[in-house]
Amino acid sequence: MRIMYLNHTSKREGGPEYHARVEALANSYASPGTKVEIHHPEDLGGTEVLDHLRKSQALAGLHHALEVPALVKKVIEAERTGYDAVVFSNTFDPGVEVARCAVRIPVIGVLRASCHFAASIADRFGLIAPLDSHALYAGHIIEHYGLKRFLSGIKAINTYDVGDLSAHHDMLLERLVSVGKELVAAGAHALIPLGGRLVPYVVKPLELEAELKVPVINTKLVGIRQAETLVMGKSSHSIKSYPWAAGLSPENVSKRESK
Repeated sequence: MRIMYLNHTSKREGGPEYHARVEALANSYASPGTKVEIHHPEDLGGTEVLDHLRKSQALAGLHHALEVPALVKKVIEAERTGYDAVVFSNTFDPGVEVARCAVRIPVIGVLRASCHFAASIADRFGLIAPLDSHALYAGHIIEHYGLKRFLSGIKAINTYDVGDLSAHHDMLLERLVSVGKELVAAGAHALIPLGGRLVPYVVKPLELEAELKVPVINTKLVGIRQAETLVMGKSSHSIKSYPWAAGLSPENVSKRESK
């Protein structure tokens, strides 16, 4: 089984060693015989907006909306080149819903998958976001998914940066635990950390569980395993929910060459 692990941006942030470490971690979550491969979409115009929004930490979804055409194009390419499924690695599921209308292989959003998983093992869950703007954005997504009644709260640690953040492990762990305790005190029975660059790439969910005493959901593990389940069961997203027309090519989405 081959799973495309699709980043939301065309930028390769963190360097080759970081890329290799993340890919190895993603593969450690898969079953024997499954290969998980990191891919990035083309830059069809969203990168400059992302760079601009990062300066003011106003990351509330605009950059993701502009990345959607490139992500849909990449998903179509994945199906055409023999991938069995696509897992979007970003914890805000940018482009997942519309990409499902373009292909019949499973397309998984790790946020939605993780929310349903959390709701299956706990009455209510809380979200830990990197920034306040992320928290606002995530709240809108949860409401769209119809999962608001399971959500006890969202809090941000207000710490985020690009690249490899492993040198900041102890500081990140401290802030995640602090915010996690606030969410648990407010009624969360499980926690979902957003921002894979923080959890699980630097801080492991089990480190947080040891301090917080509630389940901490590994969004990447849940997404990869859900993709495997659908592929093994020879199933996919419902065509009733995601109407599909055969024959779309990547060029139908955009003929523009990437920068």
